[in-house]
Amino acid sequence: MTSTGPTSSSASPGPSGEPTAYADRVFRSGAGVFWGCAMLAVVAWLTIDALIKGEAATIWKVLAGLLFVVPLVVAFTIRPAVYAGADRLRIRNPFRTITLPWAAVDAVRSGYSSEVLAGGAKYQMWAVPVSIRQRKKAIRNQARSAASNDPDSTRTSFGRSSASNKPTVSMSDQTVRDLQELAESRASEPSAQGTPSVRWALEIIVPGAVGLVALIVLLATV
Repeated sequence: MTSTGPTSSSASPGPSGEPTAYADRVFRSGAGVFWGCAMLAVVAWLTIDALIKGEAATIWKVLAGLLFVVPLVVAFTIRPAVYAGADRLRIRNPFRTITLPWAAVDAVRSGYSSEVLAGGAKYQMWAVPVSIRQRKKAIRNQARSAASNDPDSTRTSFGRSSASNKPTVSMSDQTVRDLQELAESRASEPSAQGTPSVRWALEIIVPGAVGLVALIVLLATV
């Protein structure tokens, strides 16, 4: 999971008294993007091989399968991302994009999955996967730090021990904490008011559905 990039509206004043641009924080799973690109590379290789060696009927089936498979791979690996801006939280999941003004966010929490509660609904954040292994490792590091009774091993804002430089909070849990703090600090801003909105990812759903229907027809008739 990575955090990157600028864009978005103004927030706090800078040294000169002028408002400074609030940089959007972007969270996504690095492993998901890697495996998504790897899967697409394999699909491309198989497709090229089929187009070169296959007969006409096979080629049509491969193209239909490609139209069905590629959107699914992109949806579950490369597409998921969470954008935390000055005024709102935007969650891009496989088939939906949820936009939540900070004032509408009731809580951001992490259990077996990372999720946001807003307007009586619950939205999962696919881009912030929970790793139980990382969480247990962080708890062990925290216990060792406390047992050592070392005054230099206090936790920093990044959830790390300054003495051992080992994480005492898992990456997903720290991300959830950061988003919760951001929601609490920005909720009272006039520009952060509003209601949740949900948009279906038609750019993923439509090609995938067309490819599935075409593949079924071709398999049944050719």
